[in-house]
Amino acid sequence: QFILSSVSKTGGHLASNLGVVELTLAMHYVFDFKTDKLLWDVGHQCYTHKIITGRKADFTKLRRHDGISGFPNPAESIYDQFVVGHAGTAIATAIGMAIGQLQRQKNDKIVALVGDASIVNGISFESLNNLGLVKRQLLIVLNDNSMAIDATQGAMAKYFSKVRLSQTYEDLRKTTRNILEHMPLIGKSVEEAIERIKKSIRMALPASQMFESLNIPYFGPVDGHDIGSLIRLFDALSHLNHPAILHVYTKKGKGFTPADDDPRRFHSTGPFKINGDAIEASDATRRSFTTVFGECLTELASKDDRIVAITSAMCDGTGLGKFRERFADRFYDVGIAESAAVDIAAGLAKSGARPVVCIYSTFLQRSFDQILQEVAMQNLPVIFCIDRAGVVGSDGPTHHGLMDIGFLRMMPNMVLVAPADEVELKLALEFALGENKPVALRYPKDFVPSSEFDRSPCAQPFEMGKSVVVKSSADSLIAIVAYGSPLTEA
Repeated sequence: QFILSSVSKTGGHLASNLGVVELTLAMHYVFDFKTDKLLWDVGHQCYTHKIITGRKADFTKLRRHDGISGFPNPAESIYDQFVVGHAGTAIATAIGMAIGQLQRQKNDKIVALVGDASIVNGISFESLNNLGLVKRQLLIVLNDNSMAIDATQGAMAKYFSKVRLSQTYEDLRKTTRNILEHMPLIGKSVEEAIERIKKSIRMALPASQMFESLNIPYFGPVDGHDIGSLIRLFDALSHLNHPAILHVYTKKGKGFTPADDDPRRFHSTGPFKINGDAIEASDATRRSFTTVFGECLTELASKDDRIVAITSAMCDGTGLGKFRERFADRFYDVGIAESAAVDIAAGLAKSGARPVVCIYSTFLQRSFDQILQEVAMQNLPVIFCIDRAGVVGSDGPTHHGLMDIGFLRMMPNMVLVAPADEVELKLALEFALGENKPVALRYPKDFVPSSEFDRSPCAQPFEMGKSVVVKSSADSLIAIVAYGSPLTEA
């Protein structure tokens, strides 16, 4: 109720946090994270963790200036280990901390909380492959809610879905709960109970085979909202002297019907009424760059069947909802796999398509090498549509889009365009489609500027390296040069 009440006033990541309340409380009940280490993957689901670690009063300024971050931040609390906000990092950093603890002869417990959307990330798989480096306790909690920003994609998502929907899973869940309810919290019986759970899982579910083929003991899946069973299981697993994975199934948005019914809408939300209605802003009739981009790309795709859209687990966030509905056979969501998205686009371009990679600026930097090697050096006509360019405000430093101009300008053959308004955004897309080289368009998380002055000079086709004079005066001694959306302020 406190999370719901707070986020309804400030906005924030609601559905994800409602889904991990019991899971977070159970972890904190068993582990002492003043000394034990809790590593968050992405970290947007950390609100319960922050509430019970001394930051409840600060939620009036959640994600606001001089307030607390919506993500873990060691500057706020000793309970936070890393400033995080991107996917795939928790297992690798946990491995490093576990090895460091062993070398320093310390025995703090280490827990990494990873979502089902993050565990398919390349860094996560690389880390699982290196988990054998750890010769001590390390618990990976796989929080499976079948969602990222959008629904999870790919073979692993389908795999986990089959596990959740199977009758075997239902039978096993009941068996596991029965074992846990009769399991003492200490002693040899704990080890015996763990072996019974492992044996029943190994015989029943293929999920265990996938992880145990990597020599990683697997437990689950278990109900992530059954706090009693979670406490018993966490206590038992805390005594292991080797790494293990606990697979928990949670419901994103649990406890608030509108978020339960539409977790995508309430993944990250602005202020809203408790009945689920958004608070209507005074500028609600204005359109965002994201919306305009989606409409323009869909219109252009209706005239050019070479256009293919690719995104990384953020279809709606990048404005591709209408494109996906209309051109499902030309839309690909590769999940949280930005590097793969770029290389897939390179292959499409090499085959004669016009791939459009739609991604947030902060996540594009995760694919630097692929942009350089497979796109720019090959001079392939891949179009990068970079949303959330510039300062993004409430999501904080891990999400600001401040690096794209710097690293894209160093790329050979790359053309970088920053449209100033709705007219220029459409012209920029048309320009990019006409170029036989990589082109990147960057635009902010903001509304398109209103027409406060004569924009007709901007309504002419783009010419490479040429600017336009929007306003002039014969007796002026000052020249103001604007790039992109700051044109209105200039």
